[in-house]
Amino acid sequence: MSALEEIRRRFQNDHFAVGTTGIVIDCAEPGKAVCSLTLEQRHMNENNVPMGGAVFTLADFACAIAANGYAQRKTVSQNASITFLSPAKGKRLIAKASCLREGHTTALYAVDIEDELGTYVAHATVNGFAIG
Repeated sequence: MSALEEIRRRFQNDHFAVGTTGIVIDCAEPGKAVCSLTLEQRHMNENNVPMGGAVFTLADFACAIAANGYAQRKTVSQNASITFLSPAKGKRLIAKASCLREGHTTALYAVDIEDELGTYVAHATVNGFAIG
């Protein structure tokens, strides 16, 4: 089993992100991850654009994969902030998460979310805290 397959197997237990929302882990390496979400009507708000909660869930999950995919310790979100920049114009969202700084107990991650057309949809920052 490849490392990516093992990470996908482990994180299939994140029932909300994977099962309910439908997020896919496309790529993972230490401190980095790419996850995507094919947009469906269930992800849309009243204005027929992706709901902020769906976009945030994608950012949070991509960060979780970047922080925990290869790590020997578990990291949880301590604080997260997202800035919505533009409504998605495409049919798929892609989140790219990367670790900006990792210390003994805390870390800082950035997540950029675009659609497949290149529309910059959101930027998130997440402070992580190592719990083990």
